[in-house]
Amino acid sequence: MEKINGNIIKDTVEFCDFPSYDGQVVSIKGNIHRIREMTGFAFVIVRTSRDLIQCVYEPSFSDYRWDDRLCEEACVKVTGKVVASVDAKGNKRYEMQIHGIDILSLPAEGLPIVINKKQLDNIQLSTVLDLRPISMRNPKERAIFKIQEGIARGFREYLMKNGFTEIRSPKINYAGAEGGTNVFKLDYFGKEVYLAQSPQLYKQALVGVYGRVFEIAPVFRAEHHDTSRHLNEYTSMDLEMGFINSFEDIMNMETGALKYIMNLLKTEYQNEVELLHADIPEIDAIPVMKFMDAKELIMKKFKYTPSDMKDFDPTEEELLGKYAKKELNSDFIFITHYPSKKRPFYTMDDPADPEYTLSFDLLFRGLEITSGGQRVHDYKEQVAKMEKCGMNPELFETYLMLHKYGAPPHGGLGIGLERLTMHLLGFKNVREATMFPRDINRVTP
Repeated sequence: MEKINGNIIKDTVEFCDFPSYDGQVVSIKGNIHRIREMTGFAFVIVRTSRDLIQCVYEPSFSDYRWDDRLCEEACVKVTGKVVASVDAKGNKRYEMQIHGIDILSLPAEGLPIVINKKQLDNIQLSTVLDLRPISMRNPKERAIFKIQEGIARGFREYLMKNGFTEIRSPKINYAGAEGGTNVFKLDYFGKEVYLAQSPQLYKQALVGVYGRVFEIAPVFRAEHHDTSRHLNEYTSMDLEMGFINSFEDIMNMETGALKYIMNLLKTEYQNEVELLHADIPEIDAIPVMKFMDAKELIMKKFKYTPSDMKDFDPTEEELLGKYAKKELNSDFIFITHYPSKKRPFYTMDDPADPEYTLSFDLLFRGLEITSGGQRVHDYKEQVAKMEKCGMNPELFETYLMLHKYGAPPHGGLGIGLERLTMHLLGFKNVREATMFPRDINRVTP
């Protein structure tokens, strides 16, 4: 009887390892990205999972002869000799002299769009999204989501280095975590339930178990927005910390996480950063401003009249971003002490002024990417706040177990992964930074 032992046998090498194989014959696997036939020879650009590798066919290199079936997007295994050269700038570059090409599969028809240029030129975003499995083969398009991988990876690595436990919370819930009407209702075997607006209630519960928890997972908002910055399903990077001294502990943790993420992108995602011309921010310390002080600044410095004194509109966020960059030399700014009426029922009111909360948003280059704050941990205080918000505490019996049986002072935050990616890369539409967007008009592919 045969047995599988888990030993991984590699019959190919990665492009990043080519310097170690200079002058040797190796194999790579990938798709043919582009073919350029010249007189007596041809360039075959092979697209692997992360690289474009130039392979050169010339009859003198080996006994292999050109196969006329070769075409763009054919899946192939290319065997050849690694050869180094120096480009016009004096940089060392590597290519393969082709000794053989094995065809692994052939496309049934030609591509509906041209993907083998540096970027998808003159193609509408709707078409790019309709053809996502194909359009993402473009080097710039796929680089977006390697950057996004780096953001999520950095978030996870930093938190695990700081004593956090990764959790998995359910996405079918008995009640909405954030309150309000922007929840997707489901018929669940005759019962009305909801898709999760956030993992909030569960990450709070698990603070009583693990002390520090985080989750990277989808959340759902039944909002009828059709804007460039909203989605009905997006990925939230959430954390919750127990035994905090103040909500500043949470802001410090986020600042540290962002420093780690940006450094990771600069070091391990350098190719994607350069390809996308990404402006990765330098983070030393992030300035902090209270909500009402920010409102006053907007009115006095920018002569702008807010439409809502309990929240910020997009123009106000942009103005605060400009102020932070010009006056404070920071791409980020924390805004704290939001009005109690604009924060969820679990947010702790400021003991010094209960009209405001121990909460914050983080603005990045004039766009809100984070909401967070300290939570109510006292049972009676939480029940009273629920009732003040017109909620029935009996419907939240399992949530209130945390409070009833001893909850530590705690708080947390959520970061929108797609929105952060979008703004980091300078895009104007969050759908550009979403693999398969879900909004009020789109549920495919």
